[in-house]
Amino acid sequence: MGGRLEDVRVLIVDDDQDILESFDAALQAEGAMTLTAPDGNAAVAAVAEDPPDIVVLDMMLPKRSGFLVLERIKGFEDSPLVIMVTANEGKRHQAYAESLGVDAYLQKPVPLEALVATCVELLDKEEAEDSAA
Repeated sequence: MGGRLEDVRVLIVDDDQDILESFDAALQAEGAMTLTAPDGNAAVAAVAEDPPDIVVLDMMLPKRSGFLVLERIKGFEDSPLVIMVTANEGKRHQAYAESLGVDAYLQKPVPLEALVATCVELLDKEEAEDSAA
């Protein structure tokens, strides 16, 4: 039985190994094909090389912040959906992320079910928009 994210390619970007592993396991359990990146530069390189369908992006990253990564990958022609996750509660950050084109913004700790549900929702919405176009 396929999961809700069968054949969906997801890049998970976080410098916290525990979070990376738990997100990875949760998304794979739903059928997603996952890649992980430990920092912002690796994330941008991965998206440039082979764009995934979704990027789960931590805001606080070494080498290049989540905002800079977001700005960069949303600048690509066929940009992936981006879900930003952060422990930061400031509304300013969320507004800034939204101005850069983030597709969803989740507060850490992110329940794994909420992460999966957000991925499914965004894909459904994108599919509906694509078939309406």
